[in-house]
Amino acid sequence: MGTNVEMANREVLERLQRAQVVLARVGTARKELPFLAQGKALLHSGPPVAWEHMCSGMKNAVCGAAVYEGWAQSLDEAEQLAAAGGIAFASANDHHAVGPMAGIISPSMPVWQFENQTYGNRAWVTMNEGLGKTLRFGANGPEVIERLKWMEQVLGPTVGQALELGGPIDLTEMLSRGIQRGDEAHNRNKACTSLLIRALAPWLVKTAASRENIFDILKFLDGNDHTFLNLSMGLSKATMEPAYGVEGSTIVTCMCTNGYEFGIHVAGLGERWITAPAVQAKGKYFPGYSDQDANPTMGDSYVSEANGIGGFAMGAAPGIGQFIGITAQEAVQMTLDMYAITDAEHETFKIPALNFRGTPLGIDVRKVLQTGVLPVINTGIAHKEPGVGQIGAGIVYPPIEVFEKAAAAMGQL
Repeated sequence: MGTNVEMANREVLERLQRAQVVLARVGTARKELPFLAQGKALLHSGPPVAWEHMCSGMKNAVCGAAVYEGWAQSLDEAEQLAAAGGIAFASANDHHAVGPMAGIISPSMPVWQFENQTYGNRAWVTMNEGLGKTLRFGANGPEVIERLKWMEQVLGPTVGQALELGGPIDLTEMLSRGIQRGDEAHNRNKACTSLLIRALAPWLVKTAASRENIFDILKFLDGNDHTFLNLSMGLSKATMEPAYGVEGSTIVTCMCTNGYEFGIHVAGLGERWITAPAVQAKGKYFPGYSDQDANPTMGDSYVSEANGIGGFAMGAAPGIGQFIGITAQEAVQMTLDMYAITDAEHETFKIPALNFRGTPLGIDVRKVLQTGVLPVINTGIAHKEPGVGQIGAGIVYPPIEVFEKAAAAMGQL
């Protein structure tokens, strides 16, 4: 069994290393994702979860999305609609998509489309709203809905035209450059966002959009250092999916949470969800907030760590410490710790401060259990009440139970 596992893991790692992901286009969610074409339907982050089990942050986002789509005229009416079973829900991950935090993808939203040119598979993710009061953090007031409408009517179509004119953008190469410029591509995306704007700007000017709209778009993208976050998530999703179903492999291909359950996928178990109760993050809170205000962690962005970036690449991003409440030395050490539970070093994503050592890649369920070292994830923190949004950022670790359950399911215990 051991030899077969090692061979399977080598196959998975080869698929991850060979992935070449491009940003292909911008589409509308209902046209790109068939589940959303059925009417009142929403995708969410994490494993599948029913309305009655959703955390407050996700419920708040669902209600905001229902108002945004015009399914309800008020948040109270939206809550009644959802509670009565009037909205169909599904995990975004089960439909080749991902979403940050609450991860809500509704039919009218513009979505980035990614293509893994090595294997031909595609993935989708929403466009980033910015920080603070946003739908993904559970805020759902008028300003949130107004921004979503602008993204639907102006941002998405115009950026989509620019991509059509300029052609696909090589995101794997762009992310590699960003990591060498101080990003870890989960909570710090300053360099990659700048690189993306440089790639899009000339083609935005050539679109049919008005000068005012182009100005607003560039100002919005430039004012949001997390613009690239969603792209790094889509890249990671498109990278990981070809590894699903490699029989015998103990490599983790997905990590995510919906605020109710934390879930993982393991290559050898295909699309089977392994879950345990959701956990809380420990972090740095904005003035006036504390862990008493925090919603349980939620989001699909933890697929980044499975792909060797995010928390696993913090050694490349000492500046992340100021945002999530750790020192530069701790950031480096957290990356070093991850080599103990992974099976490879990334051949493309390299860390200058570690003499261009590749980021830790390929979380091995067996090594997590053997060492007791859990994957480190950096994350945003949402308020548990509606209308507030993000209140901090920090570090979270998956529950050990998901690795124990995965090992048992594969006969590795």
